[in-house]
Amino acid sequence: MTTLKDDAEVTATGDEETVDADAKGSATTEIQEEPEAAEVAAKRERRPIAWSRLVAYGVFPGLALLLAVAAAYFLWTDRSGNDVALARTESVRVASDDAVALLSYRPESADKDLNAARDRLTGDFKDAYTDLIRRVVIPGAKEKQITAAVKVTAAGLVSVTANHAVVLLFANQTVTIGQGVPTDTQPVIQVTLDKVNGRWLVSHFDPM
Repeated sequence: MTTLKDDAEVTATGDEETVDADAKGSATTEIQEEPEAAEVAAKRERRPIAWSRLVAYGVFPGLALLLAVAAAYFLWTDRSGNDVALARTESVRVASDDAVALLSYRPESADKDLNAARDRLTGDFKDAYTDLIRRVVIPGAKEKQITAAVKVTAAGLVSVTANHAVVLLFANQTVTIGQGVPTDTQPVIQVTLDKVNGRWLVSHFDPM
């Protein structure tokens, strides 16, 4: 005959077995789930980096911009160097030609020659030269029959950029008054040139 005590023991034993079974089941489930989670994590870690996309959207645009900037810089440097090299040649030639035009004249054509030389000038110097030839040089050349001839014997650059140059000239000027004996002088002249609308024009003309 089963007693109340025995029933209680059976019940307790049954509960314990149920709990143990549940625990074992949970443990089994966890053990089964853990490999799955690890496998997923491993797959994520092994997923390849999208290098093509990274290169396409990250590296190439930056590299293209860098190359464009570098190309523009070298093009500008090349053009700038070419401009300065051209200015060296042009400025010396123009300064020499201008000195001859500004200082050479004959009594019968002084008005025409010296006024034409004004087109080679710019700025305040053009105004000062115009005033000088019209008040002094042209009237004196006609009245006293003065002839002046200038030849540049040497020229050298003091400084030069693409649009500005200073040239030092060594000249030989011969002046004849009427039927008198010609007089020679050797002036040294510093000529400052500025490039205006594509033309080299004299902005200063300073005997030294």
